[in-house]
Amino acid sequence: MQHDWLDKDFYKILGVSESADDKEITKAYRKLAREFHPDANPDNPKAEDRFKEVSEAYDVLSDPERRKEYDQIRKYGATAGMFGGGAGAGGNPFGAGGGGAGFEFDPGNLSDILGDLFGGAGGRRRAPGTAPRKGDDLETSLNLSFEEAVNGVTTSVHLTSDAACSTCTGTGSAPGTQPEVCPQCQGRGVLDDNQGFFSLSQPCPRCSGRGRVVTNPCPTCRGNGIERKPRQVKVRIPAGVKNGQRIRLKGRGGPGRHGGPAGDLFVVVGVGNHKLFARKGNNLTIEVPVTFAEAALGSNIKVPTLDGSTVTVKIPAGTPSGKKMRVKGKGIETKKGTGDLLVTVVVDVPPELSEDQRVAVEALAAATTSSPREHLAGSG
Repeated sequence: MQHDWLDKDFYKILGVSESADDKEITKAYRKLAREFHPDANPDNPKAEDRFKEVSEAYDVLSDPERRKEYDQIRKYGATAGMFGGGAGAGGNPFGAGGGGAGFEFDPGNLSDILGDLFGGAGGRRRAPGTAPRKGDDLETSLNLSFEEAVNGVTTSVHLTSDAACSTCTGTGSAPGTQPEVCPQCQGRGVLDDNQGFFSLSQPCPRCSGRGRVVTNPCPTCRGNGIERKPRQVKVRIPAGVKNGQRIRLKGRGGPGRHGGPAGDLFVVVGVGNHKLFARKGNNLTIEVPVTFAEAALGSNIKVPTLDGSTVTVKIPAGTPSGKKMRVKGKGIETKKGTGDLLVTVVVDVPPELSEDQRVAVEALAAATTSSPREHLAGSG
């Protein structure tokens, strides 16, 4: 149990309400983590401290069990008046009877409450700082070509992040040595402070609650067990990934602390443009120019597809410019199905005419007896 939780308002640190759901908490954390991440604020100790503060808040509030424990502890401390508030009448820390603070005391839950706060009946809870802690979630970007995003690809992302020290494998001790049992707390990580009815446990100042001390620090990480280094992570991008989509790689983020699991790595995908095709959901779109004669008389035209083959599209006589044709099953293939190819017909008007073309167009104009603007006459 973290004894300093009562002094910290994790909700305020993340800028969320106490009723915030998991999505709100995660969104707030990611925004603040990007803002204060050490990579974005080199040589800025205040930003680094803020990043650690935000990470600690998220570490607690993102875990349902730890959040529940945190909320109970804060509520108990405020209601019982034991931390920063007054006790109930007659010095009763539970506020029961005599116009107390209103804490509903259930004797059957006393051992649970005290166990959560002060280590349980005769038990020893793990000291603050030694509880297994999940590593930080990390985020990086990956740019793909249009074809790679449509078809899927296996590639690698390169990033620089914290990792278990390659020299000491995370122990913090020089090769050939191991951390020793803390002589002050005898490896418990805590020191007891008897307060009459209660026995408070404080983190051991010698080992900072770890129970072990590094007497011969690793020359690479200086006893921290963590080093910052470049690495590459293999990632499989599924077919049909969209621009801006986040791919989660479980356990490939920051290293866990004190035996905790590693965090996750989120890969944000950027997708380039294609010279012919665009995307609309799982459909591919393309604009195909046709001549006036093809649109007016009708024709069959060849249309390219993304895989390099062609399909034949029938243009009915009298097709207007901007008409859309659908070719089934020639879009983007995903696990949920395959999209279509949407062909937009664009009537091409030549900027210049040959003599024969001019004669033919003039003959067409002479043979045209109606105007496409007749419906506009008299509208004013």
